Amino acid sequence: MTDIVQFIRDLPKVELHLHIEGSLEPELMFALAQRNKIDIPFKSVEEVRAAYDFGNLQDFLDIYYQGMNVLRTEQDFYDLTWAYLTRVAGENVQHVEIFFDPQGHTSRGVAFETVLDGITRALDDGKKKLNVTSKLIMCFLRHLSEEDALQTLAQALPYKDKILGVGLDSSEVGHPPSKFARVFEKARAEGFLLVAHAGEEGPPEYVWEALDQLKIDRIDHGNRSLEDGKLSERIAAEGMALTVCPLSNLKLCVVKDMQKHPLKKMLDLGIKATVNSDDPAYFGGYMNDNYIAVATALGLSKQDILTLARNSIEATFLDDAGKKRLHDNLEAYALKSA
Repeated sequence: MTDIVQFIRDLPKVELHLHIEGSLEPELMFALAQRNKIDIPFKSVEEVRAAYDFGNLQDFLDIYYQGMNVLRTEQDFYDLTWAYLTRVAGENVQHVEIFFDPQGHTSRGVAFETVLDGITRALDDGKKKLNVTSKLIMCFLRHLSEEDALQTLAQALPYKDKILGVGLDSSEVGHPPSKFARVFEKARAEGFLLVAHAGEEGPPEYVWEALDQLKIDRIDHGNRSLEDGKLSERIAAEGMALTVCPLSNLKLCVVKDMQKHPLKKMLDLGIKATVNSDDPAYFGGYMNDNYIAVATALGLSKQDILTLARNSIEATFLDDAGKKRLHDNLEAYALKSA
């Protein structure tokens, strides 16, 4: 198994499901709290790290929003994004498509432009200094109203050159995709690409709604799609990608045991599954950790790993030239490693 671990570490990768706020490591959270003179209920980095070891969804959300509260200035958002980019560049990640949650910041009095400018300045530097390309996706918080989402979409319209797509995240159960049909229709009309979290904790019906009512281009999570045979067949037939997050699934008890994770079954069904980290600071690891955890638990082969990596490239929102660059790098690695 050591062989497959090294194969994964050296593998050129793409990440398609990453919440930038979820990459806030305890050290940076503590440093930003001090820099911005914000009181947090922790006296040391070690206490912050201990709080990150939560046992349920509510504890996660509590610490997640405490962490978000230290992000105040454009430089804070730059530092957050730059820390993520430097980390994943060291793991051979070559392209990222990251989420940000503006409502989680504007509701605290942080300007939309402050958030966007800090993130995009770091993404620009990531391309220039690290050779990591990127796309940015703005997510709506589904526990808030559609009216709130429509106002957020209006704020994004002047920045279509920076924001490629819109998505839907936060608490899934009780907030079906159909709740956001109007804002997704408007976003589509404005030229945004569309994704949505569906079928993580919510039922397969939510995935049907995301496909048919929101008309999404990619499914985030989608684990519970496998409970519906017709849905699984449709996803496979349409080549619809699923952005799967193994360590997140384990930490939030979407799966109880990594050996029971559905990723291999997805591949066997011909579903375009991909591996991602979700909220890596909170869920136990970045891209290498996610690939290694699921590969070792399920006994994935090098060919399985290559299939997952190819799926990720195919599922990106890059143009043909961008995809070709990534494919060329991956196939050169596959040939060298054969």
